[in-house]
Amino acid sequence: MSHSKPDAEALFQEAMDLVIRLQNEPGNEISQDLIRRWRQRSPSHEKAWTEAVTLHALAGKAITSRRRRQAGTGAHLSRRTVVLGGGALAAAAVGVAFVPSLVLRSRADFMTMAAEVRLVPLPDGSQATLGPDSAIRLDFSPERRGVELLGGMVFFEVAKDAARPFQAQMDSLVATALGTAFDIREDAGVLSVSVDHGLVEARMPSSPIKDSVRLAEGEWIRLDMDTLELEQGKREAGQIAAWRQGMIVADRETISSVVAQIGRWQRSRIVFADSSLGSRRISGLFDLSKPQLALEAVVEPYGGKVRQISPWLTVISSI
Repeated sequence: MSHSKPDAEALFQEAMDLVIRLQNEPGNEISQDLIRRWRQRSPSHEKAWTEAVTLHALAGKAITSRRRRQAGTGAHLSRRTVVLGGGALAAAAVGVAFVPSLVLRSRADFMTMAAEVRLVPLPDGSQATLGPDSAIRLDFSPERRGVELLGGMVFFEVAKDAARPFQAQMDSLVATALGTAFDIREDAGVLSVSVDHGLVEARMPSSPIKDSVRLAEGEWIRLDMDTLELEQGKREAGQIAAWRQGMIVADRETISSVVAQIGRWQRSRIVFADSSLGSRRISGLFDLSKPQLALEAVVEPYGGKVRQISPWLTVISSI
């Protein structure tokens, strides 16, 4: 009789069950012996155990908090508790909430899933190309043309209408255009506006661009929402919103920002085990057709290691 090789995901789930069992019964010698024998069954079993323990450790704070709340009801930890705890930690580390979430779903008029790029015709004849894991809300009337980016990235090709300037908003940053094409996005707490052609005026109260900045073809600005540091630059117009062609062109951007962009092309959420790595600056061209390889290309030259712990969590750490 032949036996098929155990499925990696099935082994991970078994390992997670054992981690939870050990968490709930730390002094149970029978459980400890069961786990020891399970790990010795094959290198694949040991690998699954290591991945499950790593995920458990990364989700430590979230799990501990939830376990304390459950203590009053006598409830035990479940795999769902562990996964939700790990997911919350991952989202916080990347600096964005999960998209699509129930909150965004209730507010958004259009949204996309991971790796999905969607062309959205707008009521005035303009077009919005919505990047992956992104959401927008429309605000159109006879007097106004407005779009709010709730999360992610979007590229606009704006129809001319001198009587109604086109306004795109993310957070409290507003980009105003007449007839033009431009990109706006949010990556790990960094807001950016880049102009393909035409003119765009960007402003944001209580920031270095409170008096507005005018951007022409190829020009861009980036605003770090934590430090309020403003950066400006220029690149070839063809490189604006290169994600539409499956590429990322990074120009002195933080690793965390570039990783956030690449992360939109995969289902697995990304967490930095070493936050200092994410603050380093990089430039380069990265292919989005293979997100895992793109992540490695971003972090490995700086001593980083990419490890997919499970289908829903990827960890970046220092070697």
